[in-house]
Amino acid sequence: MSSFWTIWVSVLTLGTLVGCFILLRMCLKNFAGVPEGEAMSHTFDGIQELNNPLPKWWSNFFLITILWGFFYIAVYGLGGWTGLSGWQSSNQGILNLAESKEKSALAKENGLLVQYDREVSAADEKYGKIFAKYAALSIEDIAATKNAEIDFDTSNYEALSVAQKATFDGTEALKVGQRLFLQNCSQCHGSDARGTTGFPNLADKDWLYGGSPETIKATLMHGRKANGMMAWSAALGGEQGVKEVAAFVLSLSGREVDAKAAEAGKAKFALCAACHGSEGKGSAAMGIPLGAPNLTDNTWLYGGSQRAVETSIANGRAGVMPAWDKILGEEKIHVISAYVYSLSQD
Repeated sequence: MSSFWTIWVSVLTLGTLVGCFILLRMCLKNFAGVPEGEAMSHTFDGIQELNNPLPKWWSNFFLITILWGFFYIAVYGLGGWTGLSGWQSSNQGILNLAESKEKSALAKENGLLVQYDREVSAADEKYGKIFAKYAALSIEDIAATKNAEIDFDTSNYEALSVAQKATFDGTEALKVGQRLFLQNCSQCHGSDARGTTGFPNLADKDWLYGGSPETIKATLMHGRKANGMMAWSAALGGEQGVKEVAAFVLSLSGREVDAKAAEAGKAKFALCAACHGSEGKGSAAMGIPLGAPNLTDNTWLYGGSQRAVETSIANGRAGVMPAWDKILGEEKIHVISAYVYSLSQD
């Protein structure tokens, strides 16, 4: 926290506590000029006001809360000051994951009370064995339990057969994978995993880098950085050349286009064939993991309208998915991979 915000928060907090104490002291004094318990000159609707003091229990309790406020600040700190206990809600001033891990290790080494680190450590200790059990199952086995019905008693886990344990563990792992997906992946791919412009649909069978369990897990672990489709406007001779290639590309998926423009674009498409193949079926069809999409279907990552295709050709595209191995760890990624894999198996 910066010096400005430390001062700002400290003045407001301490000022409020001091103000409450002054207000309480003033309310405990008799300014009415009438002895306590006697009638005052104010009368309303036949009711005469008495000069009664604040109840002792109430004023004492109010004073205790003010003192507790000062005690709490002394122990847990205020603003940028960590207090006598050295407690912090989290490591501050972190700009990247490497700094977070470094500060967490430093706090643990020095015995600092960092609440977030302690909660993460406690969660890892409590749930680590569960994730290890899920990770021992194959992605295919977990995904296969998607529509499984648990028609046996699970109250005594140890009494279940090996097959029943595997089914139960698989269904539970799939549920956990779905929750982890919603927490970490849905911001880009959507809560239904069907993606949006620039973010692929994970619920179909169209995969740039392959849809096998191992490939999905590798994608989540290490991320994907597209080789990048270069901007072709200059190489194709400007706007007209882009329109012609776009017409030919759209014709590959059976779209109605200007036949003359498509024929002209077919000759220019030779520049695109190195990645997309001479038939436009993408690098996967050629067995090359370049991430070049199939242009003969109606699956479009950045939109399949005439204008969207022309924009892609003219300006290029380069998508990036971050690596999650350092953030979630392999065991959590294993169950997310199983969930993602299960979406395309219906």
